[in-house]
Amino acid sequence: MGFEEAHASFMAKHLASRTGERLSRLERGHRHAESLFLHNVWWPVRGNLNDLHPEYEVADWRGRSYFADFVWLPGYLKLLIEIKGFASHVRDMDRQKYCNELNRETFLCAMGYQVISFAYDDVEQRPDLCVTLLRMVLSRYQSSPAPISRITLAEKEIVRLALGMPRGLRPKDIEIHLEVDHKTAVRHLRTLCNKGYLLPVRGDDQQRVMRYELARGMIDYLS
Repeated sequence: MGFEEAHASFMAKHLASRTGERLSRLERGHRHAESLFLHNVWWPVRGNLNDLHPEYEVADWRGRSYFADFVWLPGYLKLLIEIKGFASHVRDMDRQKYCNELNRETFLCAMGYQVISFAYDDVEQRPDLCVTLLRMVLSRYQSSPAPISRITLAEKEIVRLALGMPRGLRPKDIEIHLEVDHKTAVRHLRTLCNKGYLLPVRGDDQQRVMRYELARGMIDYLS
């Protein structure tokens, strides 16, 4: 089944199951930006629309209804997805709306939702970036269809660690994070250098490696 057919079936299913304001909100809210996200980002990653709910009603910290663009509910995760256009979420937002949005997102996190947002411009013009970022998020919760060795898992975790350390990694960081000895940490770092995901940064004498930095393209390793 192709995207167009799957999307038509997806919408028909959700429209048929709703009444009142929930139905009206779906008819009004699921428009170009949301459809484009499904076509350009979600479908390339998942290949289906299973467990995805459009214009999903949740309560905010005041007990008021709020309709998220999408919520993905595969049974073990509550992933709330927003597609934000510049005009509606930045240019036309006053101070109170800004505060309310931050409070709502924090409250939803407290209620067990993981909240992620994509800019409409990226969804339309840079969908490959959105695809990569979505895969990174989902990879935290999904098992691989094929067995993964401990070495592969360790390497992926090292790359993730490097993402949060812009000044670079040292073997000591790996030793602490993975609870391994120095020799093992260095071996992992050198392997990732050989694969092109990390680059060694040498000292002034150009001999001793001081730290390791992420190479361009390494995000694909997490997909």
